[in-house]
Amino acid sequence: MKTQELVEEIAKLTLTEAADLVKALEEKFGVSAAAMSVAAAPAAGAAAAAADAPAAKTDYEIFLKDAGANKINVIKVVKEITGLGLGDAKAIVDGAPKTIKDKVPAEDAKKFEAQLKEAGATVELK
Repeated sequence: MKTQELVEEIAKLTLTEAADLVKALEEKFGVSAAAMSVAAAPAAGAAAAAADAPAAKTDYEIFLKDAGANKINVIKVVKEITGLGLGDAKAIVDGAPKTIKDKVPAEDAKKFEAQLKEAGATVELK
């Protein structure tokens, strides 16, 4: 039976391969994985496997652990990142360890982290 063979083949896939299969089927049929699992029984196993895979984090919290020796440079970067005034940026840096900014898109978070580290700060993305 062809359906059973497909199920057996899908069961052999790694999570990455199953996720790729789900994406390919979504593109091919123009539906989401949830709709495919109902509409196409063989895809249900792959969709479930992909759903079990941890989702990539999209938003980060920029957490200042320590301002380091070049506090003035760090204050300037914090001011630029947050859009706050000089006094407020200084208060954040003086209050370290402290969250600088919350819900920052991954690309921006990495850029801000690099800027802060370059200024001499110890930073963590959460």
